[in-house]
Amino acid sequence: MSVTLKINGETRTLDADPESPLLWALRDELGMTGTKFGCGIASCGACTVHMDGIPVRSCQTFVGDLEGAEITTIEGIDGKAAAAVQAAWNELDVPQCGYCQSGQIMAATALLAETPKPTDEDIDAAMDGNVCRCATYARIRKAIHLASDKMEA
Repeated sequence: MSVTLKINGETRTLDADPESPLLWALRDELGMTGTKFGCGIASCGACTVHMDGIPVRSCQTFVGDLEGAEITTIEGIDGKAAAAVQAAWNELDVPQCGYCQSGQIMAATALLAETPKPTDEDIDAAMDGNVCRCATYARIRKAIHLASDKMEA
């Protein structure tokens, strides 16, 4: 089956099994390895990408359901919220091992694009399901608040 997607602003045609998870199409067919495999059951958030601007778990998003969708991966994320998140992540040295961070950044960027001045409760709700086995949650929350401040400046 052939599926046409817009991935990071570029139209791409994938010849893939419609039941194949987007994660594997990105990593194996397109060489975009920034999106990570974590659990395979959409529980950890390591594989988070944006589909039409909404964060989704690519391990449970199937290629056959995506015809015409616009996909953004960590390699293609941009804009005011993304720049602020990336700057805050660097400034506060958020990652420890770093494995989950592409998913964390994708979720945080979507949150700030929708809610530029989030409360702690907003952050908790948006980041729920993004697991960090190094437990950098306090730094992640602090970085999201810093990114919000950077967006205002």
